[in-house]
Amino acid sequence: MKYFFSIVFVLLTACSIVAEAQTYELWVSPSGSDEASGTKDAPLKTLTMALRQAREMRRLHPERVGEGITIRLRGGDYPLYESVFIRPEDSGTAQSPTVICPAEGEQAVLSGGVNVSGWHKGKGHLWVTDVPLFNGRPLDFRQMWVNGVKAVRARDVADFEQMHRIINNDPEHQVLWVPAKAVAKIRKAPFAEMVLHEMWCIANLRIKSVEVHGDSAAVRFYEPESRIQFEHPWPRPMVTTDGHNSAFYLTNAKELLDAPGEWYHDIRSGKLLYYPRQGERMETAEVIVPAVETLVRVEGTSDRPVHDVQFKNIAFRYSTWMRPSLEGHVPLQAGMFLLDGYRINPKMKRSDGNHPLDNQGWLGRPASAVQLSFAKDIDFTRCRFEHLASTGLDYACAVQGGKVEGCLFRDIGGNGLLVGSFSPTGLETHLPYDPSDHRMVCSHQRIANNYLTEVGNEDWGCLGIAAGYVSDITIAHNEISEVPYSGISLGWGWTQTVNCMRNNVVHANRIYHYAMHMYDVAGIYTLGAQPKSSVTENVVYGIYKPGYAHDPEHWFYLYTDEGSSFITVKDNWTEGEKFLKNANGPGNEWSNNGPMVNDSIKGRAGLEPDFDYLKKW
Repeated sequence: MKYFFSIVFVLLTACSIVAEAQTYELWVSPSGSDEASGTKDAPLKTLTMALRQAREMRRLHPERVGEGITIRLRGGDYPLYESVFIRPEDSGTAQSPTVICPAEGEQAVLSGGVNVSGWHKGKGHLWVTDVPLFNGRPLDFRQMWVNGVKAVRARDVADFEQMHRIINNDPEHQVLWVPAKAVAKIRKAPFAEMVLHEMWCIANLRIKSVEVHGDSAAVRFYEPESRIQFEHPWPRPMVTTDGHNSAFYLTNAKELLDAPGEWYHDIRSGKLLYYPRQGERMETAEVIVPAVETLVRVEGTSDRPVHDVQFKNIAFRYSTWMRPSLEGHVPLQAGMFLLDGYRINPKMKRSDGNHPLDNQGWLGRPASAVQLSFAKDIDFTRCRFEHLASTGLDYACAVQGGKVEGCLFRDIGGNGLLVGSFSPTGLETHLPYDPSDHRMVCSHQRIANNYLTEVGNEDWGCLGIAAGYVSDITIAHNEISEVPYSGISLGWGWTQTVNCMRNNVVHANRIYHYAMHMYDVAGIYTLGAQPKSSVTENVVYGIYKPGYAHDPEHWFYLYTDEGSSFITVKDNWTEGEKFLKNANGPGNEWSNNGPMVNDSIKGRAGLEPDFDYLKKW
């Protein structure tokens, strides 16, 4: 009998332990209340309040957390008025993570957008409404979506092949000379902008004045972009002898609002004007403009990183980025904008075999819809990053581990996914970055089986995936298409001096329909010394042929650029053997790249079978 009761006691104790080890759940619903308890029947209203309750549960009742905390979002939109801020106190553990996901079979959207309604018929084809207030202030924005389709900020060309070309570039007087007929409509427009094609980047320049001199016009721009634009040497406006001067288009003027799908925000009157596309009924259309720049910010410290948080099946939509409207946008590369940049003379001699340096630059980083800093093991699986103004997802600084897998990146103005530093703001960008505290380096990320398409659709110098100063990361089995520039960029620094980069892998990705707008381009592009790194078994094909590219022949399938060193480039299938090795350092190994590569490699590249659902999304 004692033996029997002992067995019963052990079994009851075990059941109690199992019960305690269950995942703790909190529920959130768009129709919930932040005064509620957070159960399925009494859900909270915001993710922010759910994170607070989860934080307090871990602090006060760790025994109830067991295998982790799951925050379940009922289906629907969760409009944000500020970033969702995830702190070190929100961390889980490897055995007890914090998971943010929708309810089974439902879709939850974290949205930085604001609905625009009250449309009425205006003059001609135009419809008009009042721009809504946001947080008590008039809202300004650079994007608009109608029924989920991105509308066009009024511009002077419908087809980019029709863009005008500059006549001359005058850095001394900070003037671009253009055909007078090209700027005739916007001479008195108060907030017009020029988008200027420059080799591997575009510049967004706010027009200050237009002076017509016969058949030419002198265009001047506001500061700070005017000084930066005319002082920095690379990339620069092209003036050639073969008709390939830099192309440009004009935007953000009421005078240019003349085609279906275009819109203009009259900031002085607070009116929004739209020319509907065929079939769009503005009385019932869903019109959204973005208001929040960063939807989710994961940020800890060097000594207390945020860790073990997982996002599953969450959609991130409708972020804004207003810097180009306030300060212009003059990038150096990959969307990283110059805070200062100028030519130096005489050239600066550099050590370790690097060629003399003819310019210096200091960079800023564009905003992102989701940004991570000082974090560890933060995962995104089966998430959607769509309808975003700038970067989609950014592992920005001091992030170790984490995976991005099975995610869709679509309709994004800037880079799809960024990883690692692209030179800290205080470091001249041609100097090698090798911090004494290696926790500052993003490392050990796995970026696999993601589908990236229609990214960089505003900032044409951006990429599907861009990794800067990183180590031990894997970029594998991603599919990248319909991109304006290169598909994948790995490395930074224009120097062969050994730095913090090493052990990086780019493997079995499929990249096609790239270089939609820019040249000096490749499917896969590298920079800098990266010991024990490799680019293997990727597939690259289907380059675009834009007629306005600065050099129609300067494109490649694979491209190891300045300082690229100690990288193995092997067994990559490309439809031709057009490669470039520009100012490379030592230790690179190239073998078996081109159309002769075995078809089995070609068949394995891109999304693995379990991730084909991304194409249906």
